[in-house]
Amino acid sequence: VDMILLNAVDSKGIAAAVQQAKAAGIPVIAVDVGADGGVSATVASDNYLAGKLAGEYLLKRLQNKGNIAIIDGPPVTAVKDRIKGFEDAIKGTDVKVVAKQNGEGNREKALTVMENILQANSSGKIDAVFAINDPEALGVKIAAEQAKRDKEFFIVGVDGAPEAVDALKEKKSFVATSAQHPDEIVKQAVDIGMKIIKGEKVESEIKVPVELVTQDTINSYKGW
Repeated sequence: VDMILLNAVDSKGIAAAVQQAKAAGIPVIAVDVGADGGVSATVASDNYLAGKLAGEYLLKRLQNKGNIAIIDGPPVTAVKDRIKGFEDAIKGTDVKVVAKQNGEGNREKALTVMENILQANSSGKIDAVFAINDPEALGVKIAAEQAKRDKEFFIVGVDGAPEAVDALKEKKSFVATSAQHPDEIVKQAVDIGMKIIKGEKVESEIKVPVELVTQDTINSYKGW
């Protein structure tokens, strides 16, 4: 193996494996999320900006006040950065977080978590939901529809995934997503890996821009 592109599920837990690869002289490029253990470089979306854009859009729609729920995710750098960006955006406003639970990055878990949140918060108590990725956001949407409460609040996600595009075009409760460009992330990761193999110096951290896509702008979004 000449090069490893790594998409970690646990940024800290992968450290020992990264160290093994390093000891064998194999460059490891972290893709999409950071990884401990001394990777050669990290190529990821600007996840802080993704969270910040989502937060700013949510604030604008809520006019700086209301109750929201946050659906968190796995213990990886990308998720932590999105949460930080989002929380920094709403800091100092009258937006109150009434629930924050882990949707584990997938639709099924987020659906269950949102069902519990809806049971704990009666009709009219939640004005918006921020989910750390689109699968979670879609799980929230399903939970809201099954409970017949999908007109009470709106949902903002992160990814710009194909299924999110379909949901945005429905013009229902899913209103926006901070879109990533995964094809560009991998292209840059391969380029950097090749440079490392050739002995060239590279930046240790490369952030690929994100863009907010809403129901109003979805038709001009190129998608993945």
